[in-house]
Amino acid sequence: MTGADLSDLINDNIASFPPGRPRTPEPEGGARRRYRTIWISDVHLGTKGCNAELLIDFLDSVDSETMYLVGDIIDGWRLKKKFYWPAAHNDIVWRIMKRARRGTRVVYIPGNHDEMFRQFTGLNFGGIEIRRAAFHDTADGRRLMVLHGDEFDAVMLSHRWLAFVGDHAYHLMMKCNIAVNTVRRWMGKPYWSLSKAAKHKVKNAVEFIGKYEEVVARAAGERGVDGVVCGHIHTAEFRTFQHNGKPVEYWNDGDWVEGCNALVEHHDGRMEILHWPEEMKRRAESEAAAAAPQDDPAREAA
Repeated sequence: MTGADLSDLINDNIASFPPGRPRTPEPEGGARRRYRTIWISDVHLGTKGCNAELLIDFLDSVDSETMYLVGDIIDGWRLKKKFYWPAAHNDIVWRIMKRARRGTRVVYIPGNHDEMFRQFTGLNFGGIEIRRAAFHDTADGRRLMVLHGDEFDAVMLSHRWLAFVGDHAYHLMMKCNIAVNTVRRWMGKPYWSLSKAAKHKVKNAVEFIGKYEEVVARAAGERGVDGVVCGHIHTAEFRTFQHNGKPVEYWNDGDWVEGCNALVEHHDGRMEILHWPEEMKRRAESEAAAAAPQDDPAREAA
């Protein structure tokens, strides 16, 4: 699917893209968490598996000097098969573009599912820089390579047809994930990823993830950087590998289909993986505790 194909598809199905106004406006005022850098990837806009409402909550709760979109933001593979673009997906695009207009540096590194945008590498679209890869210098002086990561996926490189078969099976799993979490919401329980739990139980998946992390970290070491940030495998993780006697950091910023994770850099250079459903749960508990009536010491003394 080419960039022109996707543009025609969008023009045929969305009256205004990117949207002029969101369906759900950003909240006015309110404190946001401030970070130096934010990395998100594997949003898969254009699919029912995208946890758009959680991502909107995240975008409305944080801000940063720089934001990296580390691939698979839009799922061109699925859009080509069946067009799906609810208002919440427009709201996400609107928020990202507004962030760029506010002065945040936004760098978009297309992945395999949105590879149609790779032909625009080097261009600037609405204040968003499109890059094939990037290098990021942390506040404490580390140099990190940033890329989507499909470049190191043996299935993508050697058996592209198998990747499409796997994509179909994955989306069947996502439908089950949606059904499970619909029931959990009805029962008043927080979000839980069925597919993430399944991956950690299946030996072959665990072995693939481990090998992938090792290969990506080695590639970073060969390029002489201190670490790498990637996405692609929908598994947020931090590990340290050794290359020629030097430590190499591996960071994966996760996804917004299964785990709903983001990677952030604090202003002192410290890195942290956020699991947003857990952050929302803690926030709700804190708000509930603050709203609960306080015991009256005078009444207790009486």
